[in-house]
Amino acid sequence: MTITAELVERLRATRVKDLPPAALDIAKQVCLDGLGVMIAGAGEPLGLGRITFEYTRQLGGPADASVIAGGFKTSAFNAAYANGTLGHALDFDNTWWPLNHPTSPTLPAILAIAERDALDGAAVLRAIVLSFEVQGRMRVASASVEAGKGFHKPGVSGLMGAVTGAGLMLGLSAEQFRRAYGLAGSRAGSMSINTGTMTKSSHSGHAARMGVECATLAGLGWTAAEDVFGKGGFFPLFYGEAHSDPSLFLKDFGDPYRMIDPGVGFKKHPANYFTHRPIDAAIELATRHDLKAADIDRAVVDFPRFDYVNRPVPETGLDGKFSVQYATAIALLDRKVKVASFSDKRRFAADVEDLLPRITLNMRDDIPRSFQDCYAIVRVTTRDGRSLEQRCDRPRGMWGLPLTRDERLAKFRDCCEGALSADLVDQVIERVEALDGAASVAPLMDIVCRAKPVFPE
Repeated sequence: MTITAELVERLRATRVKDLPPAALDIAKQVCLDGLGVMIAGAGEPLGLGRITFEYTRQLGGPADASVIAGGFKTSAFNAAYANGTLGHALDFDNTWWPLNHPTSPTLPAILAIAERDALDGAAVLRAIVLSFEVQGRMRVASASVEAGKGFHKPGVSGLMGAVTGAGLMLGLSAEQFRRAYGLAGSRAGSMSINTGTMTKSSHSGHAARMGVECATLAGLGWTAAEDVFGKGGFFPLFYGEAHSDPSLFLKDFGDPYRMIDPGVGFKKHPANYFTHRPIDAAIELATRHDLKAADIDRAVVDFPRFDYVNRPVPETGLDGKFSVQYATAIALLDRKVKVASFSDKRRFAADVEDLLPRITLNMRDDIPRSFQDCYAIVRVTTRDGRSLEQRCDRPRGMWGLPLTRDERLAKFRDCCEGALSADLVDQVIERVEALDGAASVAPLMDIVCRAKPVFPE
């Protein structure tokens, strides 16, 4: 049996009753977090949401599936694209180890089909768990690929996760499922060079739409290679032979599910995950010592040698999401990092322009480069001569250090502030937490469709 055939057999044989309760619970958490960051993403400061809505309207299509915070419905294909793009717009969507963004490419595809085809909540949860597992195992088989180089993960493993979710929701036969993956092999790809631009967010949107498209075409009889993960050479092509081992792809599949071990990381801050350690350290330092902007002479951030987030002068607020220097400056000045922290207004504010040139990134070869093992130290020299220091080894929300339910719900409420009334926010939470017993996702999608984008001033 080929690798792809074995994968498909395992997926089709796995029913909701076979999934651990812990995995189903995390799938609900993933769904709620994903909806929250999509709603918040509609108000991305540079206008990504506005452009996405206008583009999606121009595409047209039947009113089958909701565009979140867009106030209209379109085809499942186009809704998956729009919602996937919104889901990654703020870099606030969850992640895990090895690094990947598993929700923004997959959840939009799953929800679009569920809404169009009137499928139940249990089917949604099953598709989330298994689409996460496929992505997680793909990344285990390519763990040595360095983040920020080559292909951006949502356009590669994320696309295959979207095909997984869509194929399950559509009930593809084994042959159709194999062909859907083969077709997706010719749809995969996304360049990390676009980090810091709106295009990076569209990698997730494209993956979500292609997931629906590939599964749909295969279901209609479209042919494609049936062993893309084996003879198709997907792993060496997209990850490189030196950085991939296909034999690890299905090893221990679902034993345990990677949603459970190592778990899923839920982001506290709407920025690249590598900036979270400096952010947490800077917030702790500024809060503990009650630092004001006038107190800070300069700051140094000890960090692993990782050029991806070495951006001393980000060109826009959006670009600042991938700058350790900017994220540290904002954390020191504001003691919090939120969506509006990455608007152009905040990026070019006088206090930021004054402090940013005095933030130095000190990349050290003795600090591990692996996200799992690295750490950051923020060292501040004050104008009165004090030397203050704070180290962060593991940011809160990282797998193994999960946010509490209250913290996750607080994040969701923050994402929805101004976009939905408190009563509707509570309704979304209740519906997602009872998703396993829901006959339809339509009432849930009707609510999030009506959310109003909130644009930072």
